Amino acid sequence: MTMSWSRLRSSCSLPNLSCWERSHWFVVLALVFSLNLAGPPIGADTGEGVPISALGRIEPREGITRLSGPAAKPAVIASLAVSEGQFVTQGDVIAVLDDESLNRAEVARIEAELAAARRSFERAKRLKRGGVSAEAEYDNAELAVAVMKAQLERANAQLDLSIVRAPFTGQVLEIHARRGERVTPKGIAELARTDEMYAIAEVYETDIRRVQIGQTAEVSSPALSEKLTGTVEWIGLKIGKLDVLSTDPAAKTDARVVEVNIKLDDSRAVATLTNLQVTVEIRP
Repeated sequence: MTMSWSRLRSSCSLPNLSCWERSHWFVVLALVFSLNLAGPPIGADTGEGVPISALGRIEPREGITRLSGPAAKPAVIASLAVSEGQFVTQGDVIAVLDDESLNRAEVARIEAELAAARRSFERAKRLKRGGVSAEAEYDNAELAVAVMKAQLERANAQLDLSIVRAPFTGQVLEIHARRGERVTPKGIAELARTDEMYAIAEVYETDIRRVQIGQTAEVSSPALSEKLTGTVEWIGLKIGKLDVLSTDPAAKTDARVVEVNIKLDDSRAVATLTNLQVTVEIRP
């Protein structure tokens, strides 16, 4: 900061302080003012090292899948092959619908007709070689085989829809429809990969710039005996509103957040606690 000589001279005329003391104080003030403009000193704590706190929830990898029947018509459960808490592998039968027996009978009927059509085709082929039958008879027999094959394929597809199978290896969390019950919009059962659990942190949009993939995090809850650790695996691509609400009446209920997926190191500790509310601290 630069001071004119005239102002310095006028300051020297003030009582109680000598001209030298007054000019000395102006130099000190100038230095303080310049430091304030330059910002915090190098190495000062600007908040970059402070953990990023957020509310969150516990979820299995890729969330919860609701298994349902065919969308074309209402379905009724003929038999249920699983129970809550049971582990299943991909392709295991979850439930059989009430039209399974009819669809199976239809498959058997078409298979019999296809076998008859093939015999007729082989006979027409032999007669054609011997010059006994006309070309049209041979073509009709060949067409009949092709039609029956298409019908069999369609019947097998309908039969497959009557049997609900596990689309992936996981655990049955909840049953929504049992034997004799109609399948509602809730589906038949909920299936999840509880062997890979995640904490879904809802980070404020003002803090998301400090979050990076690979950072470590701590997850805590009164329901847990100790804190869990994890690693940031994915950062959301859009901003939304809070899903997990705090019990604090002063908390912002309309805050804008970004979801951050944190893969937990110990999934077994929360394998039975899907949707548990947790507090997450991400270390930058």
